[in-house]
Amino acid sequence: MDKKIPTPLPIGESIFDRLIESGSYYVDKTLFIKDILDSNAKFLLCTRPRRFGKTLNQTMLKCFFEDTAQIGGKNTRVLFNGMNIEKAGEKYLEHQGKYPVIFLSFKDAKKETFEDSFGILKYTIAEELRRHSYIKEKITNKNELELFDKIDSGEGTVNDYSVSFKFLCKHLENYYNRPPIVLIDEYDVPLENAYVRGYYERMVDFIRSLLSMGLKDNPHLQFAVITGCLRISKESIFTGLNNLEIVSILSKDYAEHFGFTQSEMDTTLSHYGMESKSAIVKKWYDGYLFGDTEVYNPWSSICVVKSWLTDINELPKPYWANTSGNVIVRKLIDKASGETKTELETLMLDGTISKVIHEDITYAEIENDTDNIWNFLFFTGYLKKVAERSDENGILTLDLSIPNTELMYIYKTKIQEWFKLRVRQKDFGPLYDAILKGNAEFVQNELSALLLDTISYLNSQEDFYHGFMLGILASLQNFSAKSNREMGIGRSDIILRHNSKRGQAVILEFKWTDDIRKITAKCEDALRQIEEKQYGRELENEGYEAKKILKYGIAFCGKDCEVRKG
Repeated sequence: MDKKIPTPLPIGESIFDRLIESGSYYVDKTLFIKDILDSNAKFLLCTRPRRFGKTLNQTMLKCFFEDTAQIGGKNTRVLFNGMNIEKAGEKYLEHQGKYPVIFLSFKDAKKETFEDSFGILKYTIAEELRRHSYIKEKITNKNELELFDKIDSGEGTVNDYSVSFKFLCKHLENYYNRPPIVLIDEYDVPLENAYVRGYYERMVDFIRSLLSMGLKDNPHLQFAVITGCLRISKESIFTGLNNLEIVSILSKDYAEHFGFTQSEMDTTLSHYGMESKSAIVKKWYDGYLFGDTEVYNPWSSICVVKSWLTDINELPKPYWANTSGNVIVRKLIDKASGETKTELETLMLDGTISKVIHEDITYAEIENDTDNIWNFLFFTGYLKKVAERSDENGILTLDLSIPNTELMYIYKTKIQEWFKLRVRQKDFGPLYDAILKGNAEFVQNELSALLLDTISYLNSQEDFYHGFMLGILASLQNFSAKSNREMGIGRSDIILRHNSKRGQAVILEFKWTDDIRKITAKCEDALRQIEEKQYGRELENEGYEAKKILKYGIAFCGKDCEVRKG
């Protein structure tokens, strides 16, 4: 009997019709259509973390609502055969294929300069205009025909493209006698990129103008659905849209339409005969809370199922780590205060922190207050809500924690590595000089300052401090640093050797304690171990003079250390 070929998994496919037509596995989110129609919302802004199905949902809406004549007569009804929206009844199906649709994705507008990013946006708008080129036959006004040609050719000004959105809406309604539906995907990508690159205000001006002219008081519009990762302040971008409905991860509405619910994840695993993997998937990729609905990361969940189709014993991986856009997180970490570092350490020890959360932050405000990092980390999926409460003024406070093992990996690798890199970029010249001159007090003060500027979640293990010291000493010119090497009758922690045997050598032995009262005794233990284990004898046997061999005992306790010279 031939082995049954499993249903293909849509890794990297976010275009609804291509996914369905390819026969790939699809977690049915078509009731998103029903909820939109039931809400009668004019403007809907849905914010979710990266890779949580925003683009797939937007292209699903496009396939459902778009007039079939607009796309060459293609029958899109078959795409929804047997799906939940079909089962919802004719009340909803009567809207299928009845509207002109404008679809714009800003996901590629992330270039180094404003001009290059604006060029991508111009191309995106021109391409959508070209898709609707048939409207030109009904345009009679000479100025409007010139505007059409300027937008189409890419020769238009910023002002031309600012009005292009409304222009297209107007002429689509004129052509169809029905106002269009507008879908804008990843609206905030050019804003985030502009913030990082240093031209935020110029990009804000354009996006604000484009959206306010295209959405505010536009009579030629049925409704608009906009998706992004972060809500940008209503006053900053969505000026004047008083009937804008915000659907963030705090909202209960639409919560089940982005990410996989528990039942959807169970069905997926059952479909592939992987029910035994349920606990692993839950530990690694579950834990997000949208409204009151717990959801799995859909991207990582699909990736791990695909990996198990090849090797059922393959270990789960942090698939989201390299796709989620960590640039702003890195930028915020670079400015982290001592309190922020302490709170990050609490999170990495599976703890929770309490923070005031507000949704109307702008990228320009992110750096104004160190607490804004928590707003960003929460709304972009790096943290989850454990509990919430509000005071008499309506100020919302959330208890936050790390959602799952995958996210913990990001904290324990990427974020910690960024702190290590920040430490390594400092000038260690004075510290090196003090080590080689035997100035233990200066070494102690410098190391204490560096510890306060780093982050650790393994304060209960000497491994962290060992790696911390090895990273600092790695750049000492003309010296080689070896760790945990057989010396005398034991293993020394770190040995520094000058490349010339006529130069100096340094033995460093580390101890750790969780009781600050014992730090001095631990320091003495380290020095005693150097002598008892005869770490210096082999250096002498190698040719280093005994008087040029320096010995340090270093004891650590949290962010404190004590250094003594033997």
